[in-house]
Amino acid sequence: MIDTHVHLWRLGQNGCTWPTPDLAPIYRDFTLDDVGQLAQAAGVDQLILVQSQEDARDTSWLLSLAGNPLIAGVVGWTDFAQADAATAIGELASNRCLRGLRPMVQDRESGWYDAPELDSAFSAMTALGLVLDALVRPQHLPSLLRLALRHPCLSIVIDHAAKPIAGDLDGWSQQMEMLARLPNVCCKLSGLLTELPPGAAADGMAPIFAHLWSAFGAERLIWGSDWPVLALAGSYADWIDQCRRLIPSVHHERVFDSNARRIYGI
Repeated sequence: MIDTHVHLWRLGQNGCTWPTPDLAPIYRDFTLDDVGQLAQAAGVDQLILVQSQEDARDTSWLLSLAGNPLIAGVVGWTDFAQADAATAIGELASNRCLRGLRPMVQDRESGWYDAPELDSAFSAMTALGLVLDALVRPQHLPSLLRLALRHPCLSIVIDHAAKPIAGDLDGWSQQMEMLARLPNVCCKLSGLLTELPPGAAADGMAPIFAHLWSAFGAERLIWGSDWPVLALAGSYADWIDQCRRLIPSVHHERVFDSNARRIYGI
């Protein structure tokens, strides 16, 4: 089994400026030893480390850890707006542990992916076989769709299912269905517990999962914990157990393992 979405950080090091002290449950260092114990207990064999800081030092640090057999790959960060972004991406990709890049778009303008000056970076990723992890909210989905159409060979994974808002799923579900029609777009079943409102019913995930399963199916959904951000809303064990119940058992091997290996080239 592969957990496709794990963060590590050391407060004040490697460019780490988040989390902030108001997020007390996760305001401490999180190491590979910490998550290794949780993963092993849950039957997870490998992890994909995902950047958490908009800083090249964070990506360098994660790549320096990638010799550990627990790590299947790294999704890093670089500044897509820099003049030599394509060159920077090529240099990062010389490390075969780098499997993707993630610009942090969730708090940027809704049309961020439309900027023509970014296309050279997306073309470089395509040529190098890197995955674009799309950290977005529902308002970014139309722009992401246009990107996926412009770059049909760019592999795109929508992180956290674009952080849908419970009780307001109509527009989100329509946009996700449009994206799911494109063969180069997949979706992570991750980060959803922290998006549910406080006190949400135990079955609050059910309508969101139903939409995702209908749109992406067993071939293009992959599982991730979003640990340790997950600790703001639940435990590692409870999240994986919930997903095991939601996903038909006949498809567990795909969603929890082989889809990730295929998509990220592991």
